[in-house]
Amino acid sequence: MFSKLPKHKTSIFSVMSKMAFEHDAVNLSQGYPNFETDQRLKDLVAKAMNEGYNQYAPLAGIAPLREQIVKKIESLHGEKYDKDSEITVTNGATQALFLAITAFVNPGDEVIVLKPAYD
Repeated sequence: MFSKLPKHKTSIFSVMSKMAFEHDAVNLSQGYPNFETDQRLKDLVAKAMNEGYNQYAPLAGIAPLREQIVKKIESLHGEKYDKDSEITVTNGATQALFLAITAFVNPGDEVIVLKPAYD
């Protein structure tokens, strides 16, 4: 088979998914659930979509979620954060790491990556 990306290796996600399948193991590499989605959750998602909540969320995450995160942090740790300038919701670890690194690392900076590391 011809690859459009011949110089790139298979991603760690593909490797781990294949190994999990071969060894009948729980696949923790990508968050694949090994159970059916609860019907109540499916019903709530359908209800929300039918009520018009079917558009992209703001880049930082929806305000009510960020407000709840602020409350949770304050109740657990006694720290108060600003939902608009100090809380960002991401679509997973890859986006969170990319945003954190690009926020602080500039061209020419030296970065030390400890291994094992997230792919």
